[in-house]
Amino acid sequence: MADNKTMLNETEILEKLSEGFVSRFGGDGFRFFFAPGRVNLIGEHTDYNGGHVFPCALSFGTYAVARKRDDDRVLLSSLNVGAGLVSETSVSNIVKSEGMDWTNYPKGVIWAFLEAGHKLPSGFEVLFYGNIPAGSGLSSSASLEVLTGLVLRELFELPNVSGVDLALYGQKAENDFVGMNCGIMDQFASAMGKENHAIYLDANTLKYEYAPLTMPDAKIVITNSAVKHQLASSEYNTRRAECEQAVREISAVRKIETLGELTPAEFEELKGNLSSDVLVRRARHAVTENARTLDAVNALKAGDIETFGKLMNASHDSLQYDYEVSCPEVDVLVAEGRKIPGVIGTRITGGGFGGCTVSIVKNEQVETFKETIGRIYKEKCGLDAIFYIASPGEGAHELK
Repeated sequence: MADNKTMLNETEILEKLSEGFVSRFGGDGFRFFFAPGRVNLIGEHTDYNGGHVFPCALSFGTYAVARKRDDDRVLLSSLNVGAGLVSETSVSNIVKSEGMDWTNYPKGVIWAFLEAGHKLPSGFEVLFYGNIPAGSGLSSSASLEVLTGLVLRELFELPNVSGVDLALYGQKAENDFVGMNCGIMDQFASAMGKENHAIYLDANTLKYEYAPLTMPDAKIVITNSAVKHQLASSEYNTRRAECEQAVREISAVRKIETLGELTPAEFEELKGNLSSDVLVRRARHAVTENARTLDAVNALKAGDIETFGKLMNASHDSLQYDYEVSCPEVDVLVAEGRKIPGVIGTRITGGGFGGCTVSIVKNEQVETFKETIGRIYKEKCGLDAIFYIASPGEGAHELK
């Protein structure tokens, strides 16, 4: 069992980045930037279905130290990958690398900026460091994308690029350059997060509001299963394709653009038009999860944490059985968490097939939760769970 007390603090991270940058690129005149990861409290796989989501930015994420160059070259390096290796490309020749190369995420953002018509008069050099576990479902890739966009905006003085633009360029990079058909939620939360608040976002219109996330009697505990199944990206794209097919089949009798337009009652009337049980279950999740998200935000505003927790539990059941994006290890974490007094709600968070759960746990039970879940998970799955106490943090910003 481990927890986020073992993470480096920000001062230590910036010292490591400074040393690494100088050893790779030399000199001075560099600047520091940060973009957070995110945890989604409820509203999973609704963002690309035109529904609502309810994420918050985290206090940990991805850091960068960067500096403009006098030529066209772009030099990318990471303290997390490659032991000092530097990947080189150029602003005039942004090409996707083969395979799962991490540099495709920043390259994709550069490409998205250029596609949007922004001028990048020179190259730059950047060193990244992230303390979001890769594959944890806490949006390490979105954090890297938004961070790259922030670096470009600030280094090249592009004041017309808003925080929402940073999110959209990050999503475009992931959809059209990397090839992962994600929705907008992860990038939006990383770019637009607000300390001690969650974001209630309509993924169809990008209308949003901040909701205070103050729970004096409880904490948000993230549990990392330490599992990431390789089918995640392919199955994610499959789920999106299934929902798009459901929209087409329902539209034959009632014109809709997204599943998020339907209430659960309307879906029950229309589900007979779907051609398979799989499509019924996929669409039912998208519709009911959107309704749960609306109800959950209203419960939180009313201070009704118990109802919020019940909706989280229902969300996991839907993700496990209707959308089928959970996995045995995560289901163990959820099932065992529900047995512990003081656990108000618990569910898988993120794209699925591993990653993390998010739980609301009463203050006096947090240590019991960590000890009990850690022990049982080790016994049943042979893995060490990692725990983080989530502190809703600020969105992407330069570190002065």
